[in-house]
Amino acid sequence: MSSDNTTPEGGLVSIYLNDHLAGSTAGLELFRRAARANADTEIGAELARLTAEIEEDRAALIAMMAALGVPRRRYKTTLAWLGEKLGRLKLNGRIVSRSPLSPLIEVEALRLGVEGKALGWRVLRTMADDDARLDAGRLEGLIARAREQIDVLDSLHQRAAERVTG
Repeated sequence: MSSDNTTPEGGLVSIYLNDHLAGSTAGLELFRRAARANADTEIGAELARLTAEIEEDRAALIAMMAALGVPRRRYKTTLAWLGEKLGRLKLNGRIVSRSPLSPLIEVEALRLGVEGKALGWRVLRTMADDDARLDAGRLEGLIARAREQIDVLDSLHQRAAERVTG
């Protein structure tokens, strides 16, 4: 394996994609938790639908990494998974129950994650111009889907904010 930073399997591109994979691992766990926690609310169905899309997006990233010959750094995904679990311990004004702020904060975190994912797709889309192992059309579709996910999360954020602010 080359350590050349200009090849996907080496150096900076490998680090970058593994960092995105770690982020997608934590993000997917947060999507799953938020969908479960809000299952009985108006935003629960939307979060469940988005969770399925996020699972597909993560699988697409893994497939692209494989196509590029980028090895997965499992320690990064394990640490991200653990970090999401530890993030649940934050103080929220409640001891054993969810705070009314929880849906608002969760949607904000989810939106940040999707925005980061969209930026990663854009980097890969740029790489696709010079690397036939990447499907430019597929990446265009993933970029468009991320924009749609952001729009849905913006709507959910507005609803959650209205519940908190009255």
